[in-house]
Amino acid sequence: MKSTIFVEVGLDQDRLPEKISWTATDSTADVMQKAKATMLSFWDGEESSALRIDLWTKEMRVDEMADFYYQTFMGMADTFDRATHLEPLVADMKAFAKEFYAKFRASQVSQNK
Repeated sequence: MKSTIFVEVGLDQDRLPEKISWTATDSTADVMQKAKATMLSFWDGEESSALRIDLWTKEMRVDEMADFYYQTFMGMADTFDRATHLEPLVADMKAFAKEFYAKFRASQVSQNK
């Protein structure tokens, strides 16, 4: 059994992402799903290094990027917890995510004054 994930990136004339959409063979959705950003990471065990693709469209607002990072940090903490059960480190990761988001919100308030 296998599942395939398709990611389609529409580029502008400068080769910057304009549209991002995705679908998976296991998905119940009938059409490609739209996204404003994506982070995809692979672990290369032979090289002991992470291979990453980070893309976002020009329409992605700064507040959306902060939300995206906050939720990604929290999700990474949950995944790390399931994989390792190292709860003190998970708590540190989640505390960092909350502090990051609070600092972002504070910076937005000070910029709007």
